[in-house]
Amino acid sequence: MAALPLQEISAQLESSNLRDRMVALASLRDVPAEDAVPLIKKVLDDDSLQLRSMAIFALGIKQTDECYAILVRILQTDPDYGIRADAAGALGYLGDIRAFESLARAFYEDTDWLVRFSAAVALGNLKDPRAHDILIQALDSNEMVLQEAAISALGEIGDLTAVDSILKFAQSDDWLVRQRLVEALGNLPTPKSISALKYLEKDSHPNVAEAARICLKRIEEKDQQT
Repeated sequence: MAALPLQEISAQLESSNLRDRMVALASLRDVPAEDAVPLIKKVLDDDSLQLRSMAIFALGIKQTDECYAILVRILQTDPDYGIRADAAGALGYLGDIRAFESLARAFYEDTDWLVRFSAAVALGNLKDPRAHDILIQALDSNEMVLQEAAISALGEIGDLTAVDSILKFAQSDDWLVRQRLVEALGNLPTPKSISALKYLEKDSHPNVAEAARICLKRIEEKDQQT
């Protein structure tokens, strides 16, 4: 199927029919970022939250110089918590290290757990070691999803100093938390991590045990290569 001309996509983004606007936005997938971003901006304030969410995600993928400032503004000012969470997530995809301060502020100050969750995940995507204190604090959250996000992010960052802090989750009642721990430990190869992975290899949940086996194998293969 031939790609739609940009003028046609632009006109379709102004259609009164939501489905037309969604199809038009989706058709920007193969359009270069410089051409796509001006068109994505047309629906950033759309009446449909679903379309706005798609547009924000697109800004994290179609990266131009202006995407960072747009996403930070949405994260800081949008009244809808779902949209703020989308903006935090898109900043993680963008991978711009300047987003660290805005994501840290969102984690500490936003009142909605979903935004804080997205901010924690995005901090992991940035791989910025400055996130250590924020993520260690998130481990003590009452929200289990925040704990999961923090464990994963510490693994993404490769924060070896966090190993002792996350090992306590080896005894978690929730197998998903234990699986996040396994995946994080796989990125944090220390003697303690390897010992914990061998313990989790015998986990009662097959997903956790299998993940631990895979991580141990990967660590072993890396050791053989060095």
